[in-house]
Amino acid sequence: MNPDPGIIPVLDVTRALAGDPAAAEDTASLLRAASEETGFVFIRGHGIPASKIAAGFAAAEAFHSLPAAIKNHWPINDAMEGYLAQGGATFTTSPDLSAENRSDRNAAFFIGDIRPDGTIPCPDIAELPDFRPAISALYQAFLTLSHALLPLYARALRLPSDTFEPAFRHPMTTLRLTHYPPAQYQPDEYGIAPHVDSSFITLLAQNPVPGLQLRLRDGRWTDAPSLPDTLLINTGDMLRRWSNDRFIATPHRASNASEKDRHAIPFFFHPDKEYRMTCLPGCETPERPEGYPPLTAAEYMTWFNRNNYRHMAGKSA
Repeated sequence: MNPDPGIIPVLDVTRALAGDPAAAEDTASLLRAASEETGFVFIRGHGIPASKIAAGFAAAEAFHSLPAAIKNHWPINDAMEGYLAQGGATFTTSPDLSAENRSDRNAAFFIGDIRPDGTIPCPDIAELPDFRPAISALYQAFLTLSHALLPLYARALRLPSDTFEPAFRHPMTTLRLTHYPPAQYQPDEYGIAPHVDSSFITLLAQNPVPGLQLRLRDGRWTDAPSLPDTLLINTGDMLRRWSNDRFIATPHRASNASEKDRHAIPFFFHPDKEYRMTCLPGCETPERPEGYPPLTAAEYMTWFNRNNYRHMAGKSA
């Protein structure tokens, strides 16, 4: 498959993020169309310097190049923080997946929720003195941008721009440093299996090594292009559910059939743990009655993690 650059819209958010009301309305209208039809959108003018993103990729690559004995000093825990070696996950929560999927062929390092005092839980690694500064800076940049995008998502749903503020005072956030080694895949085997993200939205730094694919509404899979100086944003399952299926969460998958290592850095942005999501105003209509009971972000994430990560299977709340 070859990427179709027209499948995923490209929005320039420069003026909208700068506070231009007219630009914000125009951008929200385009975001609405993308969220209802594709579930993915590229954004330009996001304000994160390319050097900061490059430093993040360099740090991720350096970490995954370390010996396993060092990486295993930070094993994945119940808070979904730390190192997950290859074979530790198989995504099973998308309804179209085969029950025979093999373990995903990627390894990942998770940096979880920002602490109440504002500290980003990124470790100091003696072998990599630049790791914590680079990853913390990128984490903070993604967090700041995610908050800045909330008014646009509210307006895209034709709601007041401050609608989401009460739900994101202390958001659940995760930066994932994923490594996809070159591989020959067997049937029902992936770098990461088809899935939808758990998040409200996910921000993804662009990677020059291809591998991401998304499933179109007609069932076809297409390669996602890599566009320089953009971020790729997709609707997560929480926003789909919260909007009563008005905004779609598009299944996607990743692999690495190249001869190079592939690294990906997604940032997952969720509401506050105890914020109870109920159907958003205007998303319940006679044609689309409310289809989901209220639940908190923490309740959703408990279900999601138990069904996708082996170390969480069977864990009690």
